[in-house]
Amino acid sequence: MTTKVLPLLEPEAVAACCPPLSERPLTAEEAERTAVMFKALGDPVRLRLFSLVASHEGGEACVCDISDVGVSQPTVSHHLKKLREAGLLSSERRGTWVYYRVEPSVLAAMGQLLTRAAAA
Repeated sequence: MTTKVLPLLEPEAVAACCPPLSERPLTAEEAERTAVMFKALGDPVRLRLFSLVASHEGGEACVCDISDVGVSQPTVSHHLKKLREAGLLSSERRGTWVYYRVEPSVLAAMGQLLTRAAAA
């Protein structure tokens, strides 16, 4: 059996992604990395799933706790996979369930990107 390793953004890579948009123009590479994150969140179901995981008690949520978002379970799994591939969520299998979490550095990096740069 061949296993394919998918490239994911490590939380540290996301945190180091980009300066605040008001600080300076993004480089092409920074814009590419940032676009992947925002593209993943551009779908209302994905944004809702991301929000459900981020706000869940304990900072992580079992897929069984976040599956009621108005779409089928296979669709939920597809959207969670897209969020993982964008580096926005990490996951861990425990028995038959998968638990998802948003790394604090991801939220911090996204917030920093959208804040105004500090006055010099």
